[in-house]
Amino acid sequence: MAALMLVEDDPTMGSMLASALAANGHDVCWQRTGASALTEAATQTFELVLLDLGLPDVDGVDLCRKLRHRQPQCVIVILTARRDEMDVIVGLESGADDYLVKPFRLTELLARIRAHLRRATVTEGESPPPIEVGDLWLDVSSRRCRVVDVEVALRPKEFDLLARLASEAGRAVTRESLMSDVWDENWFGSTKTLDVHMAALRRRLNDAAISVGATSVPAITTLRGHGYRLDETVTD
Repeated sequence: MAALMLVEDDPTMGSMLASALAANGHDVCWQRTGASALTEAATQTFELVLLDLGLPDVDGVDLCRKLRHRQPQCVIVILTARRDEMDVIVGLESGADDYLVKPFRLTELLARIRAHLRRATVTEGESPPPIEVGDLWLDVSSRRCRVVDVEVALRPKEFDLLARLASEAGRAVTRESLMSDVWDENWFGSTKTLDVHMAALRRRLNDAAISVGATSVPAITTLRGHGYRLDETVTD
């Protein structure tokens, strides 16, 4: 059983989702407003949050950002009626791990939740040795990342992506492998979240490198039609 928070103002939708989640064995905390969701997030720890972006009292994207700050290890899945691609990207960049566009099938939502929770369980307790690629240092056991001596704050999926690429630095990793290893082997649906997380990861590494003048900065190379590769890049 997982501790879930559902943030949904629509009474019909909220009641249906809360009942379905409880029927699947989850402990569900249903909040109708963004303000009450923030209050709950300050006093309880959740494994996953389902967040409707179209709330009446707050901007859903801003709420997502605040929830991520308060519970950095929690999985956040945004539910949105906004079909514009840019709205989805902004939601993912604000801290969400995944998204579903309304209307969606309940079976798909439950499958996504199972995938996220299963992946979170698999990664617990694993303690491989630290990884070094040029000026990049990663310790998976403590989930810490540094460029030279500067700590780089990464979101959960960003860290997992970087650790996956760094474990095979210099080798091509397919999109399918990244989705399987970082999200779940039974993943289905859009992989747009992978591209958004990868873009954010690039920015964070670049900002850290610039801040210390790093001379050996790992670069994430996009392999069109295939996947990504982490290369050690020496700068002048």
